[in-house]
Amino acid sequence: MELKTREHIEELQKFLISIADNENIIADGGNIVYREKFKYKHTFADGIYVREMTIEKDEVIIGAIHKHLHVWFLLSGNITVLTEGKLKEYQAPCTVLSEPGVKRVIYGNEESVFVNVHKNPTNTQDIKELEEQIVALNYNEYEEYIKK
Repeated sequence: MELKTREHIEELQKFLISIADNENIIADGGNIVYREKFKYKHTFADGIYVREMTIEKDEVIIGAIHKHLHVWFLLSGNITVLTEGKLKEYQAPCTVLSEPGVKRVIYGNEESVFVNVHKNPTNTQDIKELEEQIVALNYNEYEEYIKK
C-alpha cells in the first residue's frame, strides 16, 4: 500500500483497527488508542503542557491530528515519520516544528524518547481535557474544528 495521501493513511488506520487484538494493536472500535504500556511523563508549566513518550524499537504509532502549531523534540533514539507523501528519518537530538492538521505514522527504529510541547491556556492538568483541546481523532473532526 502506497501512503501518499491522507486517505491512504486513514486506510492503514482502518485496517489496523480491523485487526486490533487489544494487545499488540489497541483500538476502541473507531480509533486506535494509546496503549497502557506506553511510558508517558506529563509536565505542566504556566500555559504549557509537555508530553514525553518512549517509543520502543519496531513500534508503530499512528498519531492523532494536532489542531495547533507546536514543537516536538526527539531527545534520544531514531524514528521514521510518514506524513502525506513524505517519509523522513529523525536522529536525536532534534527539534521539529509541527504543522497543524497532519496525521503521522511513526516507526521506532530504536528505542526513542519523543516530546511534544503544547499550549495549555487554561492550565488544566486533566489529560482528557487537554487532548480535546490539542487533537482531533479524525479528519472530519479536524475540519469541524477549523471551521469554528
